[in-house]
Amino acid sequence: MEVRKLSISWQFLIVLVLILQILSALDFDPYRVLGVSRTASQADIKKAYKKLAREWHPDKNKDPGAEDKFIQISKAYEILSNEEKRSNYDQYGDAGENQGYQKQQQQREYRFRHFHENFYFDESFFHFPFNSERRDSIDEKYLLHFSHYVNEVVPDSFKKPYLIKITSDWCFSCIHIEPVWKEVVQELEELGVGIGVVHAGYERRLAHHLGAHSTPSILGIINGKISFFHNAVVRENLRQFVESLLPGNLVEKVTNKNYVRFLSGWQQENKPHVLLFDQTPIVPLLYKLTAFAYKDYLSFGYVYVGLRGTEEMTRRYNINVYTPTLLIFKEHINKPADIIQARGMKKQIIDDFIAQNKYLLAARLTSQKLFHELCPVKRSHRQRKYCVVLLTAETAKLSKPFEAFLSFALANTQDTVRFVHVYSNRQQEFADTLLPDSEAFQGKSAVSILERRNTAGRVVYKTLEDPWTGSESDKFILLGYLDQLRKDPALLSSEAVLPDLTDELAPVFLLRWFYSASDYISDCWDSIFHNNWREMMPLLSLIFSALFILFGTVIVQAFSDSNDERESSPPGKEEAQEKTGKTEPSFTKENSSKIPKKGFVEVTELTDVTYTSNLVRLRPGHMNVVLILSNSTKTSLLQKFALEVYTFTGSSCLHFSFLSLDKHREWLEYLLEFAQDAAPIPNQYDKHFMERDYTGYVLALNGHKKYFCLFKPQKTVEEEEAMGSCSDLDSSLHLGESRGKPSCGLGSRPIKGKLSKLSLWMERLLEGSLQRFYIPSWPELD
Repeated sequence: MEVRKLSISWQFLIVLVLILQILSALDFDPYRVLGVSRTASQADIKKAYKKLAREWHPDKNKDPGAEDKFIQISKAYEILSNEEKRSNYDQYGDAGENQGYQKQQQQREYRFRHFHENFYFDESFFHFPFNSERRDSIDEKYLLHFSHYVNEVVPDSFKKPYLIKITSDWCFSCIHIEPVWKEVVQELEELGVGIGVVHAGYERRLAHHLGAHSTPSILGIINGKISFFHNAVVRENLRQFVESLLPGNLVEKVTNKNYVRFLSGWQQENKPHVLLFDQTPIVPLLYKLTAFAYKDYLSFGYVYVGLRGTEEMTRRYNINVYTPTLLIFKEHINKPADIIQARGMKKQIIDDFIAQNKYLLAARLTSQKLFHELCPVKRSHRQRKYCVVLLTAETAKLSKPFEAFLSFALANTQDTVRFVHVYSNRQQEFADTLLPDSEAFQGKSAVSILERRNTAGRVVYKTLEDPWTGSESDKFILLGYLDQLRKDPALLSSEAVLPDLTDELAPVFLLRWFYSASDYISDCWDSIFHNNWREMMPLLSLIFSALFILFGTVIVQAFSDSNDERESSPPGKEEAQEKTGKTEPSFTKENSSKIPKKGFVEVTELTDVTYTSNLVRLRPGHMNVVLILSNSTKTSLLQKFALEVYTFTGSSCLHFSFLSLDKHREWLEYLLEFAQDAAPIPNQYDKHFMERDYTGYVLALNGHKKYFCLFKPQKTVEEEEAMGSCSDLDSSLHLGESRGKPSCGLGSRPIKGKLSKLSLWMERLLEGSLQRFYIPSWPELD
């Protein structure tokens, strides 16, 4: 009896809940929820929705019913913002696609049956339209965090493009694009495109850094540059967007007319050349992505076998036109060095094939990076790597010594030996280190066998006693040394420290400036036509600032010229200034507005007023060299700083400033957190945390590319002795000194000695060989 009563009570409860659900659904009036009339326009509906959404958003409103109220507001806006759903609601009282009382009744019966059988409410009723759990499970493995983006995604974008989606929980459109996004991600990820998802609700800092002010937003990143997607979210548009991110000159179209020129470029470019034979008239996206990933190592060409004018190539290299074929050519253009054929070219197959053929048989050492890769440092006895280096003169055609060296390398392909060559006239210091001081080698080729011992340049080597002519006797002697080297590594008896190789293929300064200017102009053009006014404000502010400075300078110059005609400085003072300008460079005063004369170093203080113009909005290619000092060391360090950097003031791209450590210690330590290996920050709980001395540090700040180089002064033995002698003096002598001055006469010497090697550091800065520390954004200077 009790069981029967319990069953009746349970059924009554189910019916009661169902009735309440139906009544609440019937009682829902979107016009009443938004507070608008039935004749309201779309502008009025949107305005009312924005006002109520800001008021009842759960993140801002802590009322217990705020979440339910916000869901009702969002549901009402979705109905009224869609003309079809609004018309259905006005006619039938329901916003669904089913019209008429009979179809509505069938839908309610289905909900009741669904509830009765599974004891589960339709989630669209309680959570409409936000199904965040289901969406998160799709994008979970692609979620990005700020540190992951800065440390991994941005560096990796120089090898492959990234497609990133900005989403949030309270986003209707994010749900609509999910099927397309999932399909595109599955396709592009197999081709090698990086995928990322940023949740704007949890990663607001990253979303703001990317410039995404609305959701959903889709953007692409390549070479650290961000580009927004502005078209309809369909599969073909997204694929074309990723393809548009890639440079246009990655793959060259090759035919019978230009294939000899293309393959013969290995000597000038110092790269193997790759040819893909396929039946599609358009270069496959997978091949373009591969060309972008290995653009620094190989040159890529594409042959459309269906085009008239490719028969000679297909016949010469015996190509099967019905199967995609990949060929790699090195020093010999008549015969490919390696070949692969496959109907379905997969990314992994192509990567493995190209990784085995990244270098020429006897590659030319054109940079220090290539030297590290071809001749790695010895790690153990089992991992010995020997480099056979041909030192020869540069010629327009292949010389006999080089051809003989190349044939020798082709006949002796071993894992432990790598053959390379160097142009002696381009790498003069490198060649002079390996060659003996003998007149017999002047103007002739030579061969050296070397093994690297550390990354600092230390090597052990042996140079063949006679010049290399390429004769059979020379080959026999070299082969004998290599056979002896397998048994006795002590054969390499000479030691030396090799200088760093100069980058022969690096573009000149004017070309680099042109590329930077073109990228900047393209960014501005894209911002003008696609971005909203909020994103346009920095650009407009920059334009108006430039115009204000331009016209302001003209007006000031006009008044200054008139004043100079009326008044002139005393002749004695001018002669004194000329003498001081000839004897020793000086620096301008802290807030001086006069243009510095010849022989002066203009050093301005970096404050909150000058911070934006001197760093944040610094033009591309310009750097600000900042000296860190304190009030007590200001005079001595500035004098030494002016002397050290005086020879570099001829460059208009360098600006010089100083930063007060007493005022802006937190700003400096925030930057040094990104250079922990060079300048580690002590623990904040250490008692000497606030006593750490950063005076004498110099930072070279690149405001446009957001990186800096660090000069850290090194203490010498003389400086430590000087500091020790000062500390040994009687403490009574310190009582009569003013605060902030050195305690003994030798105190200024260690302070100035901190910048003794600054000029050498400045030379490496201009060469571009210093380590760079990238930061996400410049912090504010309070």
